[in-house]
Amino acid sequence: MASVFLETSYSLVGQDAGTQPTLQELKLGLEKGSDEVKIETMKRILQQMLQGDPMPSLLMHIIRFVMPSRSKPLKKLLYLYYEICPKLDANGKLRQEWILVCNAMRMDLQHPNEFIRGNTLRFCTKLKDQELIEPLLAPARQCLEHRHAYVRKNAVFAIASIYQNFEHLIPDAPELILNFLSEENDVTAKRNAFAALESISHDQALNYLSGVFDSIQNADELLALQYLQFIKKDAAQNSERKAKYLRLAFDLLEAKTSTVVYEAASSLCTLTSNPVAIKAAATKFIELAIKEPDNNVKLIVLERVATLRRKNDGVLDDLVMEVLRILSSPDLDVRKKALDIALELVTSRTVDEVVLLLQKELRKTIDETYEKSAEYRTLLIHSIHQVAIRFSEVAASVVGSLMDFIGEINSSSAVDVIGFVKEVVEKFPKLRSNIVERLTNLLGEVRAGKVYRGSLWIIGEYCSQEKEIQAAWKRIRASLGEIPILQSEQHALESIDSDEVPTESEGTNGHAKPSTPSGSRKVLADGTYATESALTSEASQKSKLEAVRSAKKPPLRTLILDGEYYLAAVLSSTLTKLVMRHSEISKDHQRTNALKAEAMLIMISIIRVGQSQFVKQPIDEDTVDRIMSCVRSLSEFESRKELEKTFLEDTKSAFRNMVIVEDKKREELASLEASKSAIQIDDVVSIRQLTKRTAVDGAEEMGLDLEKATGGDAATEDLTSKLSRVVQLTGFSDSVYSEAYVKVQQFDIVLDVLLVNQTKETLQNLTVEFATLGDLKVVEKPTVQNLAPHDFLNVQATIKVSSTDTGVIFGNIIYDGASSTENNVVILNDVHVDIMDYIQPATCTETQFRTMWTEFEWENKVNINSKAKTLRDFLKLLMASTNMSCLTPEASMKGDCQFLSANLYARSVFGEDALANLSIEQEGEHGLITGFVRIRSRSQGLALSLGSLKGLKATVA
Repeated sequence: MASVFLETSYSLVGQDAGTQPTLQELKLGLEKGSDEVKIETMKRILQQMLQGDPMPSLLMHIIRFVMPSRSKPLKKLLYLYYEICPKLDANGKLRQEWILVCNAMRMDLQHPNEFIRGNTLRFCTKLKDQELIEPLLAPARQCLEHRHAYVRKNAVFAIASIYQNFEHLIPDAPELILNFLSEENDVTAKRNAFAALESISHDQALNYLSGVFDSIQNADELLALQYLQFIKKDAAQNSERKAKYLRLAFDLLEAKTSTVVYEAASSLCTLTSNPVAIKAAATKFIELAIKEPDNNVKLIVLERVATLRRKNDGVLDDLVMEVLRILSSPDLDVRKKALDIALELVTSRTVDEVVLLLQKELRKTIDETYEKSAEYRTLLIHSIHQVAIRFSEVAASVVGSLMDFIGEINSSSAVDVIGFVKEVVEKFPKLRSNIVERLTNLLGEVRAGKVYRGSLWIIGEYCSQEKEIQAAWKRIRASLGEIPILQSEQHALESIDSDEVPTESEGTNGHAKPSTPSGSRKVLADGTYATESALTSEASQKSKLEAVRSAKKPPLRTLILDGEYYLAAVLSSTLTKLVMRHSEISKDHQRTNALKAEAMLIMISIIRVGQSQFVKQPIDEDTVDRIMSCVRSLSEFESRKELEKTFLEDTKSAFRNMVIVEDKKREELASLEASKSAIQIDDVVSIRQLTKRTAVDGAEEMGLDLEKATGGDAATEDLTSKLSRVVQLTGFSDSVYSEAYVKVQQFDIVLDVLLVNQTKETLQNLTVEFATLGDLKVVEKPTVQNLAPHDFLNVQATIKVSSTDTGVIFGNIIYDGASSTENNVVILNDVHVDIMDYIQPATCTETQFRTMWTEFEWENKVNINSKAKTLRDFLKLLMASTNMSCLTPEASMKGDCQFLSANLYARSVFGEDALANLSIEQEGEHGLITGFVRIRSRSQGLALSLGSLKGLKATVA
């Protein structure tokens, strides 16, 4: 930023499509027009010059009719014209007209208006001709003493530019600027002067900084930022001054402005890797994340904290509670980032405090109303889960507190809690008894079917004592209500009937009188009369049935009558396990037989009521088969011991294997993250005393950041990858051959177009016009050019991408024909946007996948007929062609089978979610693979685009 003025730069003026005025029209507008007409004429001239026509004959007209004007907008356009106007003739000498221009600029440098002086000084920084600069030198020096700061702050840049290009013209420029710095009071002018001095004389800038070093802490924001930038550069060259600069950076951490604090903390991390300094810088970053209202700023500084944590393992662990203060932010992304960092910083010393705070936040999501409170609650539960798995000492308290929320929070969050409890109860055997007892007591509060299923599974697997089995049985029976269910429901309906039949009614005088039938006369088909009783009418029967259904019932009974038959199957399996385990651990055979009989009664009762009118939907055949298999197992398990093994051991071992697989995934992910920042054993050891003077801790990082910011990392792209992105736009026999290199960036596409003139004539006013279909927009068009015979040139066009919808880029090449009214057009081939560049593999939990699958409206179903060798090979091809990751665990797809079902997930760079479900089968060992893949997304475009990918079409075909 300090040396921006030193680089050759040109101002760009926007172009408007339309007819181009002739040279005579432009001259006429300059001669006879008013200032407003001249302004419009100058704009047209600038547009045509930027399109490639230098129009040298206009210079004298502009000198005669525009240069004398006092209009400030016109004066600004005049200097834009000077910037791009050819200054040399055919012999390479300065054109004579520029003597007049130079004299006018000299007068402008002495003009009483400060804007004109400042504008002229800014133009002086772009001059590279000694003949033009020499007459302007004296007035430019005088501008350093001008009364207005706008003139002075531009004058220092002009002086520095002249010194850098022609040092012999102003050899005393460093001393001149140094004296200016000591006398100047305006902050902006001082900042510019120091930046200019730094660029032309590092030693003089260092001398000045040494003189004001003690006052830097109280310096203005602009000056302090410039000083810090100089300090980082100087420390890279002179490491002996690093200690002095470190003290200054520490002092500036207490500055009043956030920008200075951020820059000081960044400088501190660049200058040293000392743990004290790193911790101080991270503390300030966290304070900024808490204090600053802008969410983007919060995310930026949190990313800096995350980077510091990765590079300085263990140094920031004590700041975990400070990081969690950021949870007060209302933005969910900021909270998620803070939680991710905090989970990496948790240690055995701070885990208790962290868990207490997370539990407090979880309670707030229930008691208070937050934006996206359900997502935040899920995030907190997931974080508590991770902490408890890592630190077993808090698992007991965490599980207990989370289980208290089962009846209060919504279904999805409660399912996450139950999943967490299942993992804890498997991993920590010492906690099983307490967890089972706590869960048994909470059965009466659970209202969600998924939560009840998980609870019953835990009880069935981990009730290991007779007392626990009896307590669980009692709670389950209480949650079911009166057994048999069908008979009790029938009694409830009959009781309503008996309450509504009037046998005897009291008169107004207190005496009983015979009841009168409640009914109405109805004429039958044969003409006779009949009595239609209201009690037996169909409408009345329906209303009474609804009254029975809506009556208050125990929770488990309510869920079964509402059609939760999967829960009924889990209940049957749980009862079977409890009976079998009671048979193993108890010698009371009479009690075991009683439990067995009661369990069979409950199961048959569920089947009977599922086939009756009291349920909302009839029971399905799969559930009936599952329940009947449990009944048969109960009647035969004493003689067939393999049934006990299946129910009591196999299911638990299967879950244990799942937990082991999840642990391995976590370990692999942790080792992968650690390997990114790990130092290899054969890496070069950097010894500060032996390195070059230009090296400093963090200097490399600064270079990498600059390279990324300027797109330098693209230089490492493989040549084969580049060639694959070249698209031929025209044919080899066309007058203009064209091809484009398509460079896809994060949110835009850059077309680097090569144009080759294959004729023997100069093609005048040649331009490439692009248009788009879909969510694409051309934001930068190629300029008009003249192309010599057999010559070639490169032009660029930038196209903005706003979504992952399918897009097409098309266009043509236009150039002038033999006459002025004739145009030649070459049609270009279409360029199709590959959305694969914007889709990245991602992961999500099963609950999140199911929730999104239910919410998303747009679905694209693609039929599959593939000749792939195996089902797994087809899955790999599908993942490669769609850039989606497989969410289905590897263990679930092991073994040889003719069927395969898997869930896939990906996210676009625009934050769009893409879900896919694959269901395929193979006919025979190497037969045809058939089936379908269903793709869902929130927007129609993404679903259709994924389904129409060339790679996907080739895979499914």
